Amino acid sequence: MDPLTQGLIGAAAAQAAFGRRLKRAWLIGAVGGLIPDLDVLIRSADDPLLAVEYHRHFTHALAFIPAGGAIASLPWLARRRYRADWKPVLGAATLGYATHGLLDACTSYGTQLLWPFSSYRVAWDVVSIIDPVFTLALLAGVAWAALRRSRRPAAVALLFCLAYLFSGMLQRDRALEVQAQIAAQRGHQVERGEVFPTLGNQLVWRSLYQAGEYFYVDRIRVPWLGRPSWTPGARAERVDLHALPPELRDNPRIVADFRRFSWFSGGWTARAPDEPDVIGDVRYSLRTDAFEPIWGVRFSPAENSPTQWVDRTERREISLSGVWAEIIGTHPDYQPLP
Repeated sequence: MDPLTQGLIGAAAAQAAFGRRLKRAWLIGAVGGLIPDLDVLIRSADDPLLAVEYHRHFTHALAFIPAGGAIASLPWLARRRYRADWKPVLGAATLGYATHGLLDACTSYGTQLLWPFSSYRVAWDVVSIIDPVFTLALLAGVAWAALRRSRRPAAVALLFCLAYLFSGMLQRDRALEVQAQIAAQRGHQVERGEVFPTLGNQLVWRSLYQAGEYFYVDRIRVPWLGRPSWTPGARAERVDLHALPPELRDNPRIVADFRRFSWFSGGWTARAPDEPDVIGDVRYSLRTDAFEPIWGVRFSPAENSPTQWVDRTERREISLSGVWAEIIGTHPDYQPLP
């Protein structure tokens, strides 16, 4: 998730566990919660996929937590006055560090929790990468706990967030049921399907499923009370290695980079409609009613570095009024399920 939330959940966990023994347990935990994202420094001008390959990689793995916690504790243990309390300092830093990868795995981006035993990208799809409800609950709990030098507010905030993630799991499963109904209505056999929470809520979901050689993208709204609704989206033809032109498949570097990008995207790869030479990640789009990938790759076999990373993040425009209309159920494009 966003850095603020990652720091806050590390702070809350450390304060709840070590607030009685450490005056600033929340601060130590916050640093621990931020440290794993230092993997963004791993990048190369000659290999544009190195950054996406190593973000949420070993620094986010369960096996790396002891080492990561030790690294996160160094700023305090390097100071003499903290060395007498080295055990709770190390514990607070390690606990804060441990929250990071687990929280990231709750999103749709994918996190290598099982490294080095597996490169599988764990993505539980239960919370949006940015969720103000989740973040504000943590902020209130940590601020109150720090001001009162108490553990309880931080613990209450953590319990609320755990319940929030559990409710996201229930909503995800309900959205998957609606996805199955939509596919059946179209006469499709779902070969694989996922739903992703959208910005700041658990009611509106981005539905993505494969039927044959096509991906189908829709928006689904599943209120806690009342009937679900949906709005049709886009269709995109699946692109795999065999769909690449021969001049691309004959280049070993391009073949390897396509496999890396396909792994990163979970196999959800298709050509951008407005730029057919760009192969994008269908999970994320600039628009809700069509497929315009936020990022992707472009291959140029004649170049020394034949793979180009295409990032359209700056072109992303979010209509807050449109998002709010979706959340409260007044958006005109939504229709009830038959």
